[in-house]
Amino acid sequence: MPASRLNLRHGPIEVGYVRPGMGEEMVTTTRDGEVCIVRLQREAKLNALSEQMAAQLIAAFGSGDVTGSRVVVLAGSAKAFSAGADLTEFTDPSPEETIRYYRGPGRIWELLPELPQPSIAAISGWAIGGGLELALSADLRVADETARFGLPEVSLGILPSAGGMSRLVRLLGTARAKQLILLGERFDAARALELGVVNRVVPEGEAETAALEWAQKLAEQPQAALQITRELIDRSAEMSLAGSLAAERLAQGMLAHSADSYRADR
Repeated sequence: MPASRLNLRHGPIEVGYVRPGMGEEMVTTTRDGEVCIVRLQREAKLNALSEQMAAQLIAAFGSGDVTGSRVVVLAGSAKAFSAGADLTEFTDPSPEETIRYYRGPGRIWELLPELPQPSIAAISGWAIGGGLELALSADLRVADETARFGLPEVSLGILPSAGGMSRLVRLLGTARAKQLILLGERFDAARALELGVVNRVVPEGEAETAALEWAQKLAEQPQAALQITRELIDRSAEMSLAGSLAAERLAQGMLAHSADSYRADR
C-alpha cells in the first residue's frame, strides 16, 4: 500500500496505512470556519474501531479539511463516541500481527496528539476501551450526561495498549489509574469530571456544541502562542523542573517578538 505524508507538529512523516480503499464511509470531515469536525460514523457497531475505520481516520487527519484548520473536534454519535477496538478482528493475534497492527492502523492513538493543532473530543454515550483511549489522546474532553467510560481490557485477559495506561497515569496518578484499570470500573460523566478524565460535562446532546464553543475560542487565540504553550505543557511532565522553566523562558523570549504578541505594535 503506497505511503502518504501526514503533517505532524514535529514535521511530516510517511504513513503507509492510510488509504482505506473502497467500502463503507466510516469517518467524515466537515469545516466550521477554522474548526474541523472529524466524525466517527459506524453507528451500527457503536463506532467500534475496525482496521478499515482506523485507516479512514488516519486518512482524515491528512485531509485538507484537517490540515487547513486551527482546531480539530473529534465526535461520534449519540449512542457512542466509540465502543473501542473491533474485537472480532482480534480473534487470535500473533505477536507479529500485533506489531503490524500498531505500526499500521493502530497508530491512530498516537497521531491525534501529534497533530499541529489542538484537539477536543466531544463524547456522548459509550467511550469504552480503545474508544476511551482515543478520547484520552485529545487535548480536551467534553462529555454530555449520557457518556459512560471504562477500560475493561484486564477482564478480557489483555491490557489497555493504546495509551490507556500511560495517559491515565499521567492524568490521574498511579493509584487512580490502577483502580480504574485493574478493577475495570465503569463510570459515568459526573464521575469522569470528578476524577479529571473529562474537562466539562454538559446536558444530553450538547457535547458537540460545547466542544465547538471551546474550539472557536482556541481558533481565535494567537496561534504561535497556542501551539508552543501546548507543546510545553505536553513535554513538561517528562522534563526536570529546571529544564521546564528554562524552556518556558526561552519560549517567552521568542513569543514576545512574534507578530501576534501584545508588543507587536510597539
